[in-house]
Amino acid sequence: MNKHTKAHLAVLGANIIFGANYSIVKFITPGFMHPFAINFVRVASSITLFWILWLFKPGAWVIQKKHVPRFIACGITGVLINQIFFIKGLSLTTPIHSSLLSLCTPIFITIIAAWLIKETLNWLKIIGLALGVIGALLLIMLKDNNHTGLNVLLGDLLVIINAISYAFYLVMVRPLMANYSAIHVIRWVFTIGGVIMLPISAPVFIATNWQGFALTQWAALGFIAIGATFFAYLFNVYGIAKLGASATGAYIYTQPVFAAIIAILFAGEHFSWIKAIAAILIFSGVYFANFKRIVSD
Repeated sequence: MNKHTKAHLAVLGANIIFGANYSIVKFITPGFMHPFAINFVRVASSITLFWILWLFKPGAWVIQKKHVPRFIACGITGVLINQIFFIKGLSLTTPIHSSLLSLCTPIFITIIAAWLIKETLNWLKIIGLALGVIGALLLIMLKDNNHTGLNVLLGDLLVIINAISYAFYLVMVRPLMANYSAIHVIRWVFTIGGVIMLPISAPVFIATNWQGFALTQWAALGFIAIGATFFAYLFNVYGIAKLGASATGAYIYTQPVFAAIIAILFAGEHFSWIKAIAAILIFSGVYFANFKRIVSD
């Protein structure tokens, strides 16, 4: 098996893991564990594993003083806000809703890039933005009685905030990726974001009723903490190194597919025709918003 095939399989595996993560998070929160407690486990374990990995393969670990403010901003947007709003939002809404709304991240990147770094907004991008927004609004306003969400509207809004924050992170992290290796950047982004997040989430983590956990809950928590964070991020970093950012990023389109299949089979979700229309609008919006980049790559 050549390196390119391995890289494609790694990135596909990462997105299958991400897709499964929506239903697995729903399985454990809020019933067994507070969303913030999951954030604590997810970030703390990732920081530990990233630094253990560095011990086994030492390399540069210092960041330049001029880049510290950008690293802090990336830690806040890429870890603190992103993780907290994603898990909390998912605990309130449904796996299908959250996976489709998370797909709006490339659309928000287009808006933020036009605002912060003055990327041109052509008519195809504007059409893409409009389609994506309409699809997201259709999903948010959907009156669906066959769902597993406690407060779907609030959960959807929190997932949208998560997607916007992550889009800011992806725009701001670009210059850092040009100066450091991807794993070096991710290690420090998680470390800085975790230093801010862990004191916030520690009290609910300590208050967790661990005696109520059976083997299935421990397995779910392990999957979320190690599989859907550490290994999935490593698989994507490997894909970026071997395939490039665009080819790796294209696999994000598979996440809602895997998430929907797993949610329908194992989480009691239903896929209605309105959700299908919203999905088509969001997929089309992402495609048109990134049309020039897709064609040129």
